[in-house]
Amino acid sequence: MELIAGENDAGRRLDRILRKALPDHPLSLIHRLLRKKQVFKNGKPAKAQDRVEYGDKITIPSVKDNNGKKSCTKEIQKKTQLEILWEGLGLIAVNKPAGIAVHGQDSLEETVQSFLSDKLPPSISFKPGPLHRLDKPSSGIVVFSVGLEGARLFSLLMRERKIKKTYLAVVEGIINSEEVWQDELIRDHEKKKTFIKGREPLMNRGEHSKFAITKVTPLAVEDGNTLIKAEIATGRTHQIRAQAAAHGHPLLGDIKYNGKKETTKKKTSNFFLHAWKLEFLEYLIEAPIDKKHPFIVKFGYSVIE
Repeated sequence: MELIAGENDAGRRLDRILRKALPDHPLSLIHRLLRKKQVFKNGKPAKAQDRVEYGDKITIPSVKDNNGKKSCTKEIQKKTQLEILWEGLGLIAVNKPAGIAVHGQDSLEETVQSFLSDKLPPSISFKPGPLHRLDKPSSGIVVFSVGLEGARLFSLLMRERKIKKTYLAVVEGIINSEEVWQDELIRDHEKKKTFIKGREPLMNRGEHSKFAITKVTPLAVEDGNTLIKAEIATGRTHQIRAQAAAHGHPLLGDIKYNGKKETTKKKTSNFFLHAWKLEFLEYLIEAPIDKKHPFIVKFGYSVIE
């Protein structure tokens, strides 16, 4: 197998590049090939710590995956049309529909990679990927990297809390005025659920907690439920869902976090949580809302500024 290093591979260690190029193979196999001098860079035996430069030719023997079959690249053909909201700085922002997973099979990630497959320079180790999370039932902005520099920039801005995210959600109960929720959150990875510190299962006591801040502004009230705008200063997993439930206002329809099951004429609806706006540097990205979502129909689209 022969691989040619692209711009997004330059400067990276060889062993890390091979881990990306051979995702179906254990790290032990990759290091064994390197130790036995079966991996060549520009015709010479290479070491794990060698740095790869643009245009380098990397040669490795044909290897077999865990099923005994030679590895191959799967071409993904997706019919889903992307709603692209913004492009620039090595990034692309898309509007994720509710019910589509960000990762995995038949996901938004596959769709984006398929869309960009013939638009990006070749690379051994780099693939466009999502730079933050959004639950499957949720909709709205997801930012993907289309280059290594874009990924590094966005990650840096997130660490420095220089990215502002604003969501829309429908919660149970009436919220009359602005509230600021400040909590320490603990993630239960087995249950895939987030808890407020002190209310987590006993098995998780002592786990490291992370501080979370959400500013909530009510936009409209209908049938005892409130349409809110939620601005998050931190980006914790299930942050809005967990905090809303802990503060007595679970998302309507969010059964996982003790929300009431909401039934329409045709089906049971998931909760409404929409990643509406994202601001960083001098850019403001906004994701259009599904005006036909049953929760939005209840409130009327006009209440959203």
